[in-house]
Amino acid sequence: MIQLTEVDQLPSELPKPFSEQVITAKQLKDFISKALELKKQPLVIFGANWCPDAQCLEAVMGMLTVTKFLAQHYEIMRVDVGDYDQNMELYTVFDMPSEEGVPRVVILDLKGRVLNFDSNDRWRTARETDPQEIFNYFQEFANQP
Repeated sequence: MIQLTEVDQLPSELPKPFSEQVITAKQLKDFISKALELKKQPLVIFGANWCPDAQCLEAVMGMLTVTKFLAQHYEIMRVDVGDYDQNMELYTVFDMPSEEGVPRVVILDLKGRVLNFDSNDRWRTARETDPQEIFNYFQEFANQP
């Protein structure tokens, strides 16, 4: 596993990466297809800017070492769920129930199959988790054929 170093610092202000954009199931499926064509694993993050755990997860993803790793292995789409009033139907694309609680991270393999059904809700406690543990999670699922 790659270890974080002293250059990997959390920002003083947490990011707000969710755009409030409504995404269709077709757009999500097209994103997955394009990622697979690029031989990268699709990574879909359901979240909202009001959620401190989604912000903490994004802050870790923004660390230099993590950003480089993610860019090598994944294509990332962020899906804004608003106040659980938008984009919730997109969970069905992955045969997952539409549930509250974010962030939810969906990682697919290079054949488009979900790898982390059992732990997609793991980061709903990201603010209580060491950044290295979050980074390790992404490393564990990388390079899945």
